[in-house]
Amino acid sequence: MTNGYSRQARTFVQVAVVVGALTMLVFGVWMRIDPAGFSVFARFPNHVHFLHDAGVFQIGIGLMMLSALVWRDVLSIVLVGFFVANTLHAVNHAADLDLGGSPDNWWQLGLVSLLTLAGLVVHRRQLSRSGGTRP
Repeated sequence: MTNGYSRQARTFVQVAVVVGALTMLVFGVWMRIDPAGFSVFARFPNHVHFLHDAGVFQIGIGLMMLSALVWRDVLSIVLVGFFVANTLHAVNHAADLDLGGSPDNWWQLGLVSLLTLAGLVVHRRQLSRSGGTRP
């Protein structure tokens, strides 16, 4: 992150990103592994599948934020965040089949994740071939 930022401004922005990302990751993981505990903390009903899904989407956002500290390429950042969140979402649908929903959802979501991963791989290869600029 250069863009004419002063050292203090760059540090402040990086700290803000890390704090935001860690907040998303902590709450997202908590919702995913202990939905009942999180629902008590948040003071709303314990809807296990909803909390699982909300948690993995927060995990995806947190990882997207951290990716932005490493990559400057927006498309790579978005693809990584979506891939992680959607793949975990597919896992939720497979694990939560007993809670309802279509038995086809998990593999349909998984196919979208595979397509996204392939897109990320192709995009990153194109970037490396073109010297890091957008193809």
